[in-house]
Amino acid sequence: MNTIRLLIISIMLGACATPNGEAPSVQHGFSSALTGIGILILSPFQIATGLLEGIASVPYYLATGTRQINEGLVQAQAKITLDDTYESAYGKQLTDVPDNGDTGMVFRRMKHATTFFQKILRQYGVEHSENYYLTSIDTANDAGYTLLAVIYRPYQKIQVIDKYKTDSIRSFTAEDRLFYEPFQVDANKNPLDTVIDWAALPNDSLQTQKAQAVLLTLAANAVVINKRSAEYWQIEKRWLNGEYQVITTQRAQHVQGRMGL
Repeated sequence: MNTIRLLIISIMLGACATPNGEAPSVQHGFSSALTGIGILILSPFQIATGLLEGIASVPYYLATGTRQINEGLVQAQAKITLDDTYESAYGKQLTDVPDNGDTGMVFRRMKHATTFFQKILRQYGVEHSENYYLTSIDTANDAGYTLLAVIYRPYQKIQVIDKYKTDSIRSFTAEDRLFYEPFQVDANKNPLDTVIDWAALPNDSLQTQKAQAVLLTLAANAVVINKRSAEYWQIEKRWLNGEYQVITTQRAQHVQGRMGL
């Protein structure tokens, strides 16, 4: 582990060096923030710390095998383990799953992610599991970033002010793509969504079933421990104003610091 850490530190220091004394760009800072995670095998302590940090820690689990992640979650006394997720969401025992976590079930939209998510919560016995959603703000998708949130919403149909055309009122149901975006208030300014957890992640960190299973597991644990993330609403405003790279970098650096990476 010490060897791995030294390698990661040396790579990150090299990445942070800039020619001719120029200050690093935001994009460069983000690249440096995630340098080396592809080779990082997490210790049990880091797995436990990532559990507390929530869905923002997903990228740091990806080089660690599914069984090792599950063992770390068991040791950390996670309410919901990776084994629970594979059984509840995919109908598979983890012992029957290859260590890369792939069983051919990958979601592409938050609607489908939410279906898996609610299955896990329902299996665990969470009340009103149908009111918990995985959401995303996709305005920076072309640049390679997504703002994710875990929310509680007590309604199956909502009427809200359009985030992108603020003079328009829109109605959405679970069949609509934009239903799977967070809304702080409804069209009448009444409180609507409660944000449980959030993450600013590069799109390529969520493409595999293993990454998605870790996301679902961490999101479900955030629900059952009653986590709350009211700071999300200010983050979303900044994201929509184009600060997605800064937010992603800052979040990555925070999580790395907490996990001791």
